[in-house]
Amino acid sequence: MSKIKLLINEVFRKAKEDTGKTTKNGLATYLWSYLDEREPRCINERTLSRYYEAFVLGTREEINPDIATLNRLSKYVGFNDFADFSNTFIKKDEEVNKTTVKITVDDDENSLTEKISKIIINITNEQYFKVPDFVKKNGLGIIEMVFVLLLATGGVVFSNNKNSKVSGFMSAWGTPAVDKKYMYWDKDRYMATDSSYLGPQIEVIPMEKKLFIYFRRITRPDTLNSENSIGKIWYDKTDNHVEFFTSFGRHPENGKALKDVTEHILGNYAGENAILEEEE
Repeated sequence: MSKIKLLINEVFRKAKEDTGKTTKNGLATYLWSYLDEREPRCINERTLSRYYEAFVLGTREEINPDIATLNRLSKYVGFNDFADFSNTFIKKDEEVNKTTVKITVDDDENSLTEKISKIIINITNEQYFKVPDFVKKNGLGIIEMVFVLLLATGGVVFSNNKNSKVSGFMSAWGTPAVDKKYMYWDKDRYMATDSSYLGPQIEVIPMEKKLFIYFRRITRPDTLNSENSIGKIWYDKTDNHVEFFTSFGRHPENGKALKDVTEHILGNYAGENAILEEEE
């Protein structure tokens, strides 16, 4: 399955979970509304319906969405962009090829209570790469293969418990960004991280899924108007500078409570009167 098809299927699967809807039109309408609120006129319902027919139902020829659309859809399912999705996502209900190698250090496991009793290596492979074939073609024995895998992955867990859960770099593959423990504000959105400290200039906070997914600073206030903003957009005004956000809460940098947008604010700081930021 191609990465694009995998992404489109994941987008509609998540939309079903979020809304309880099951029809093509119902899901397309919801996704259009979600995306349009955050970036007006970036996509339409008809295009989303075509994606559903092509990639989910398979009733029409597959099409190639542009990279901007793929990035938006990737963000909807919790990734930074399409590249992030392509590099880290593994379909949850899709079996992957796994090989586990165990090395027993001593037959008497009870004698190693205070020592390492086992080395467990968990390998998640691409479907076209088989460990047995790799060993056969290169003439490697078990010990040589173990050290190659250690160097290649670092996916090693030392355990005294037979039921210990394998974790580490390899087991983190496929984990959605929203499942990470922490997040931090980066210009116009929250970014996910596993680290609780990224330096003195960055405030790292515990992951809040709704905030991570739905809270954005609007970088194109010139697209805002009464019809698409009243009751849907919030703002902060500090030092005569206005910023607009897609959800309620507090400003991630100054901590001030955000306010519901008004006709007055829109008339003075949005639409044709908006001051756009210079691209870096």
